Amino acid sequence: MRVYAVTGVSPEIQAYAMAKYSRSAQSMRDSIAELSAQQAEQFLDTFYFQYGHRSIADLAHLALAIEDISILAAITVVDEPLWDGQERSTRYQDFRRSGWVMPEEVAATGATAPFAAAADAAFTTYHTLTAQLVDILRDRYPVPAGSDRSAHTRTLRARAFDIARYLLPLATKTSVGQVTSARVLERQISRLLSSSLAEVRAIGERMRAACREPGYDPTRERLRAALNGHGANPDVAALLTPTAPAPTLVKYAQAAPYAGCARDALRGAMSRLLEGIEPDITSTVQLAGPESLEDEAITTLLYRASPVGHSYRQIQAVVSGLSAGERRSLLDQSFAGRGQHDEWLREHQSGYALKFDILMDIGSFRDLHRHRRCVQIVPEFGPLLGIGDTAEVLRLGLGDAAPAAIAQGAGRALDGALRRALQAARTLPADQPAAAAYLLPLGTRVRALFKMDVAQAAYMIELRTGTGGHFSYRRVAWQMYQELARHYPDTARYIRATNPDLTVDLLSR
Repeated sequence: MRVYAVTGVSPEIQAYAMAKYSRSAQSMRDSIAELSAQQAEQFLDTFYFQYGHRSIADLAHLALAIEDISILAAITVVDEPLWDGQERSTRYQDFRRSGWVMPEEVAATGATAPFAAAADAAFTTYHTLTAQLVDILRDRYPVPAGSDRSAHTRTLRARAFDIARYLLPLATKTSVGQVTSARVLERQISRLLSSSLAEVRAIGERMRAACREPGYDPTRERLRAALNGHGANPDVAALLTPTAPAPTLVKYAQAAPYAGCARDALRGAMSRLLEGIEPDITSTVQLAGPESLEDEAITTLLYRASPVGHSYRQIQAVVSGLSAGERRSLLDQSFAGRGQHDEWLREHQSGYALKFDILMDIGSFRDLHRHRRCVQIVPEFGPLLGIGDTAEVLRLGLGDAAPAAIAQGAGRALDGALRRALQAARTLPADQPAAAAYLLPLGTRVRALFKMDVAQAAYMIELRTGTGGHFSYRRVAWQMYQELARHYPDTARYIRATNPDLTVDLLSR
């Protein structure tokens, strides 16, 4: 038996070497030793593109850094089921230093001045509110005896950021690091290139280019510096030349219009079917009732297309009243533009026992969005669902310090800033609704549908009700547990959920 790690090999050559296991008795060491980038490209062109052996791309994994993009774009980037990565944390970093992105769509309309004023105002309040809350928390929670003062301050700042993050606009700059297979990356790039947002399309272009350009290789950089000009030998020079990580596997990635066309078609049907019905915002978490595979697909398609945020149950009720012909017509519309290589839409993924329709702020959504063992359906963000109760935000986020914060006007400052941000988003040119989302603060309420099995529900509930998490998603996860217990009490009793109302310790991280 032999087990060994392989490092220092480009992703495509590594994929070629692993793929040879099915075609040769050679060890991976021998395969890599006889390979060249040209051989790998020829192999991949033949077996991946011509013969359609797509699983080969699962063997090539690439690490990409995607920096100085908006939070709105980052949400789109990470919206992949088979994705691994990290984004900058709003709990541990001061985003006042990051700045914000000016969307190309806004610049084209001449609305840059009001956009900049709204973004700057949000950052100003973010900064002043953070400082105010840190002072209030420091007065209420002095450094415990024997504790490290700097660690204590970092903890209090994290709690202040948990509140102040509600003010960050989606235009705020962030950075994402990801590790994916080339097959996931190819699909991701195609999806990004199909976006309605110029920034997201540009990210897709840059990701594709990054796969075909020499990557950053710190080992080669250190060797080049150590040799200090003594690497004139052609073999040494070749070893020191950075290589492209995946020049072949993603070269044909291009925009795939199918999903966008299907959603545009269904958006009209959605507006017609639910005309005059106000969105239900009375519940944070609703567990959808049982339905057929076809009804689930249709309801999910309409949920994704809803421009105003109707609940899943509201749409279920409408779909249940449709005739068989109307149902078939809606499904036909969702498949009409499907090309030869297009997969079924994410909305078509049906048959899940648990479907949680969650109304939450965008900040909490970003935390729950990281879960991959579920199907997530996310309508486009907009200002119509408003904001939550800011007094409740302070109570949940500050514990015993909340009365002092409210007395000093922190609640009024937060509420006023959030409402001004929503109003600024509403007043941007009406022909650029997608660009208006850049001004939405993280405190804006949005809907998202999470489909999963019971084991994933248990995992999310146990993890996200934990004492160290953000108070907002802790309450969402707790309500998921309550909904599950109401419908399936015999199963829910095995879930180790933590009631957030009984475990408030602001110094716990």
